[in-house]
Amino acid sequence: MSVSCGVEWAVILGCLRWGWKRCTYVGSDDSANWPIATREEFEPIPRICRIILSVYEPDLHHPLYSPLGGYRLNLDWAIKRVDYEQTLGHAPPYLIYTDHENKEIVLAIRGLNLVQDSDYKLLLDNRLGMQMFDGGYVHHGLLKSSIWILNNESEFLRRIWEENGREYKMVFAGHSLGAGVASLLSLIVVNHTDMFGGISRNLVRCYAVAPARCMSLNLAVKYADVIYSVVLQDDFLPRTPTPLEDIFESIFCLPCLLFLACLRDTFISEDRMIRDPRRLYAPGRIYHIVERKCCRCGRYPPEVRTGIPVDGRFEHVVLSCNATSDHAIIWIEREAEMALERLKEQRMETVTNPPKVQKLTRMQTLEREHRDALDRAISLNIPHASTTFEEESSSSSESSTSEHSQDDPKNSSVAKRMHYKNAQICWNELVEKLFKRNESRKLLLQTDAPVTE
Repeated sequence: MSVSCGVEWAVILGCLRWGWKRCTYVGSDDSANWPIATREEFEPIPRICRIILSVYEPDLHHPLYSPLGGYRLNLDWAIKRVDYEQTLGHAPPYLIYTDHENKEIVLAIRGLNLVQDSDYKLLLDNRLGMQMFDGGYVHHGLLKSSIWILNNESEFLRRIWEENGREYKMVFAGHSLGAGVASLLSLIVVNHTDMFGGISRNLVRCYAVAPARCMSLNLAVKYADVIYSVVLQDDFLPRTPTPLEDIFESIFCLPCLLFLACLRDTFISEDRMIRDPRRLYAPGRIYHIVERKCCRCGRYPPEVRTGIPVDGRFEHVVLSCNATSDHAIIWIEREAEMALERLKEQRMETVTNPPKVQKLTRMQTLEREHRDALDRAISLNIPHASTTFEEESSSSSESSTSEHSQDDPKNSSVAKRMHYKNAQICWNELVEKLFKRNESRKLLLQTDAPVTE
């Protein structure tokens, strides 16, 4: 009898301890040990949020959302806008904007429309783990949407890039659902830069604002130099590992779903989560905007923390009344603008004459952080993790070149470039080749026995 009572008390105390930890866990705990972002690296994010927010506008000439900061869109630079009637449900609406001031070509994609059935179909089309993509797994519906956009806009984007002297950055940006599509767009373009006019990897950028978990952990770390995710405090979508179709099927009982997700993930070990190759994560480097702290009321001046987390990448759902409001693009844009203003003020207070090598030093720091994250992924035995992205990109380009050399009788690189320039690129075929190459790589890894001395 005493033994059973002891077991019961142990279970009760364990549940109380779990409940206390979950109720006191706040969004700022995810990035407590991350360094503060610099003004230079965070400066484009409020501007990109403003461009994404313009996709939500029914009329760009009469905006409903007035800009908080000083950046305003030049309507003459908005060269193409596509809505649901043109996409036919294959992709969310998007806007192509040429920012001549900052030398960027931006393709901005809007987030989920709660009254649009086609957006739900994209989320429900998630054959998780059916096929590998570049050594990892991605959300199937979002990948199909990104391929559709490339099939329709890649020639147009490449022509604009070439008309501007091949110097502009190609920026893919999106919010929520659109953030996942934009992230997978950047993955495809980086793997097929030769089909995109020969654009280099360092000219491709992706800003995923409040992103959905759309790629496996090895891909999220590998492309941290290309994809920048922006998360506001307690936002639920980048954190919950629950499949997206379950989330939006239960959108009217979201607190119950989040609580069940917390309860389930509590009893899953971190090693098991990390070694699950099909588990999806928020992509790339993460910029976490923090404005609330534990046991403190009200909002504080926002600060921006950045990092490339490997273990503990936004794994804990925050039981917060702001979990859904922090997902709104209008709040993210305003808080990002205030965070940028604070970074500017802090720099003016601490440094009157910044050294000329400061930007170069920060770039070297970002590269070192990326390499450390890749090495960390290797040490944690994350499936299909690579040591350096240069090796992966070089092997990908070599295999892509060998495949095209077998199909195309023109062997020179110049002839290939002219061939793809004059012909319509079918991105479905290119992605299928990437699928097949990774399936063969996976088969070799499974069949080859390790060499022991």
